[in-house]
Amino acid sequence: MKRNGILNRGLNEVLAAMGHGQILIVCDAGFPIPTHVRCVDLSVTKDIPDLETVLRAITSEFITEKVIYGQQIQDFNTPLYKELQHLFSDCEHEIIPHEEIIGRVAHQAVAVIRTGAYNPWGNIALVSGTDPFAWYTNKEVHMPEAYQQRKEAIIAANQRAKYYSE
Repeated sequence: MKRNGILNRGLNEVLAAMGHGQILIVCDAGFPIPTHVRCVDLSVTKDIPDLETVLRAITSEFITEKVIYGQQIQDFNTPLYKELQHLFSDCEHEIIPHEEIIGRVAHQAVAVIRTGAYNPWGNIALVSGTDPFAWYTNKEVHMPEAYQQRKEAIIAANQRAKYYSE
């Protein structure tokens, strides 16, 4: 049995299988999940589990390079917007119309993690990243500018402890 961290088998399988640049959606209870996309349904009842709890658990084990969410969160759901700013302070934020999250982005996702959240526009896409500290330990390998910027953003967000160290 695992000692700690995420215990759900399906969620662990999805996280372990994610490759760089692939999309994982963590959604509320009402999200229209495309039939061809894998679903890990964690929902039990209203707000159990809530979106924030699941996002916190995932961020403890998953490298997110970019977070994508609907403009409506920024405009109308200030508590969730602030939580996303806090949880994902070390990565890029892309704000798009919510209709794109439930349409185009949902169809591109590798999997959808359904929560019990009744949280307006609570549908968050996480783009899988890599750890620039781990991948560029060989001093003879040139680090591209995009990875250097990502590394600097992680340090600036005071999130260095979440990443590889020698």
